[in-house]
Formats: sequence, C-alpha cells, structure tokens
Amino acid sequence: MEKIKVLVADDSAFMRKMISDMLNSAEGIEVVGSARNGEEAFSKAMDLNPDVITMDVEMPVLTGIEAVKKITALKEIPIIMLSSTTKTGADNTILAMEAGAFDFIEKPSGAISLDIEKVKVELILKVRSALKNRKIGDSSADRPSNHCFNTGKMISTLHKPGGQKVILIGVSTGGPKALHHVFSKLPGNLTLPIVIVQHMPKGFTASLADRLDSISKVKVKEAVDGERLRAGTAYLAPGGYHVELKQDREGLAISLNTSEPVRGHRPSVDVLFNSASAVRCHAMAVVLTGMGSDGSSGILAIKKAGPSLIIAESEESSVVYGMPKAAAATGVVDQVVHIKDVADSILNFV
Repeated sequence: MEKIKVLVADDSAFMRKMISDMLNSAEGIEVVGSARNGEEAFSKAMDLNPDVITMDVEMPVLTGIEAVKKITALKEIPIIMLSSTTKTGADNTILAMEAGAFDFIEKPSGAISLDIEKVKVELILKVRSALKNRKIGDSSADRPSNHCFNTGKMISTLHKPGGQKVILIGVSTGGPKALHHVFSKLPGNLTLPIVIVQHMPKGFTASLADRLDSISKVKVKEAVDGERLRAGTAYLAPGGYHVELKQDREGLAISLNTSEPVRGHRPSVDVLFNSASAVRCHAMAVVLTGMGSDGSSGILAIKKAGPSLIIAESEESSVVYGMPKAAAATGVVDQVVHIKDVADSILNFV
C-alpha cells in the first residue's frame, strides 16, 4: 500500500520534529520533507509533490496564508493549517481557509506547543481525510457541471400559511470559504434572519463572524443567548455551544447551551435544525460542504414539521461532499446548488 506523503511546514524546529514524529508513527503516512517558512514550503511543495501539507499559520519570509495562495494556485494539494487560538492566530486561520486551505487544527498551547501530542489523533485523522478528499476531487472533471437543479419535488407547502421565515445554514470542512461565497453576495436589505452552525472550536468563531461581517452587507455576529432574531442579521453559533431557536409571543430568539455533543459536534447542525422543526417557523435549511452527516436528520424533522425549503450544496463545489451527500440521500432535498448560486437561492426564498 502506497504511503501518504506529507510535507511539514513550521518555523519552529521543535514543532517540525514533533509533528513529523507523530505522523511517521502512523501506519501508511510518511513525512517526505519539512520547511522553515512559507517560501520554502512553496518550493518543496512544487519539488516533492506531497499528498498533504501541514502548515503553520504564522511564519517568516512568506506567511502561511501567502503560501496557501501560491500553492493552491498551481497544485490541488490539501493543506491543513496549525494555529494558536490567539486573536491574530484565529484571524489568520480564517483567512487561510478562505484562501483554499482544506482544514485546520488548534495548537493546544500557543505557537510552540510542548503538548502538541494532544492533537496527534486529530492530526492523523485529518491527514487521511485530506488525501481521501483529494482523490475524490481529482475525478471532478469527469462529472457533469450542474450548477443548480431541482429534485422534482419543489414543495407546494412553500406557499401555505407558516410562521416567521428564517434561513438556517449548516457547514463544516471548507466552511469559511463557502460562507465567504454566500455572504459576499447577499444585499444589505435582506428581510430575513440567518442562523449558522459551522463546526469550529471555541476561539475561532468570533474571528469567522468578524471576517464575514467585514465582507458582507448583512450584519454577521456571534450568537448571544436570549437575543431575538432580527431581519438582515446572521447569527453564528459560538464554538463549544449548541444553538437552538426558541419561540415566545414576540417571535423567535436564540438559545445557547452546553449539553452533550451530538455525533461529536458542539455546535451541531442537527440540534439547530431540530429546534426549528419544533417552533412555528417557515425554514430554509441549507447544508453546505463538510465531513459526516450532521444535518441529515434535522432536515427530515424540518420537512415533516411543515412549510420548508431544503438546499444541499452540489458535489461539484463541495470541498468535502459528506454532509450534502447525506442530506441528498434522505430524499427530502428540494434543490442541489453550486456554492456560487446559494445566495441566489436565498434571495429567491426571501
């Protein structure tokens, strides 16, 4: 069996050795080179053609963000960012994800983490997942380019009396770039609220909300427990918290909780979608790129509850066709949409 070839880029010699040792200890993975800065990472990526790259966010000569842009412009190599949870580290991680990085891992204790082995299992899992995704992506040229199509079940219930309209978005791996596509196209006079679950740990969601807010005419913020949903505002679930919709006489509001993770996720897309099915609302549920099947049971609950529109991102545009594929497999998806057309689908719903 051919081993997964990995290039490790970090400006710390200690971190390069620790990351390399962790990966080399895993069956089927081999570190084929290391780089001390972004420029060296770019050069070795071109020469060694690794299957996967691990990349420190903050490096000299050429930053991790700049290296991601240069590498992904020329080669389809999945890049996993390693980042600290400082404000600068989190901000730069979001920018790297927008630039084309596959995923990221949080360093346990800063730029030079003496306890980096805490993320060994997660790192190995993501390296393997990244290679699997690359192999799937390499065959995309053979697939037809369907940017948007209906499944033939556009529901008549869309025009039946319903409660408050609300847009719900669930997303995981590849999310920052996908959300950038959507929010950069939404108008400032959007008349509906949006609630988003992005699988992301505590310390990074605030940076993602700030970034989306800076590129969007719609107000984007981290959700706060108890706040009422307002038109033209998008609420991002904070890392480490489930977000749910609650209803009272005045309408819909946000409820946050730290109950047990669902399928390993907190926030969970299913938790949000299931809560929407239990209140009087007219929901548009959107399932975007991501690993696993989070959101698939939630869309079944939404569809069963009443007026709704269910959207899944197309395989063509998904960074990882896991969550959208699981959603489509339920048989209740109304539209399969390329990420570039999701904003138009939202405006049509409005």
